[in-house]
Amino acid sequence: MRIAIVSDIHCNLPGLQRALELMAPYDELWCAGDSVFQFRWSNEVVELLRDTGARVILGNHEETILGPDGERARANPKVRQDLVEWLRTRPYRIEAIIEGKRVVMTHGSPWEPWKDYHYPHETIWAKAATLGCDTLIVGHTHFKMAQRFGGTLVINPGSAGDPRDHRNGFQLSCATWDTTTDEVIFYDYPDPTRTFVASSGQL
Repeated sequence: MRIAIVSDIHCNLPGLQRALELMAPYDELWCAGDSVFQFRWSNEVVELLRDTGARVILGNHEETILGPDGERARANPKVRQDLVEWLRTRPYRIEAIIEGKRVVMTHGSPWEPWKDYHYPHETIWAKAATLGCDTLIVGHTHFKMAQRFGGTLVINPGSAGDPRDHRNGFQLSCATWDTTTDEVIFYDYPDPTRTFVASSGQL
């Protein structure tokens, strides 16, 4: 099975659309949280994730906009309440058996506190071998990662909406994971919302 993985879309619809184009064809789409911003909503992003049947979890930005602090943003008449309610029913963590492999997906750290940022070079990832899963999918840092610790493969697709990873020239990224071979393929691409238009000199 070929799993397409995105994270940290942050309302960037063109970024998500480009990711899906690059990763196609795939069998399932997984989103590791932060599909929206703290105080900014995107009907189009949430609808696309819903309509493609993606497995979606909540991140720290969803926690804000779906909570008391996000009440004003959610009250905007342009915000579709059916999509708000759909996103609200998503979990913060998914555990599933895929092709005989135990897969865990969480937005931030798999250890408490879950909002901590753990970057690829950090030694804490050695603890992933004790989690009891075959594959761990995370997001949050916007830094792509595919490393094995003991019997556990840790995958972070980077960000499909808000580039912060200097290692790929601050491009967006996403990833596919082959559940049979454990091959992870990353796709790096320019943010479509920041593309320079030479004819006009505008961003």
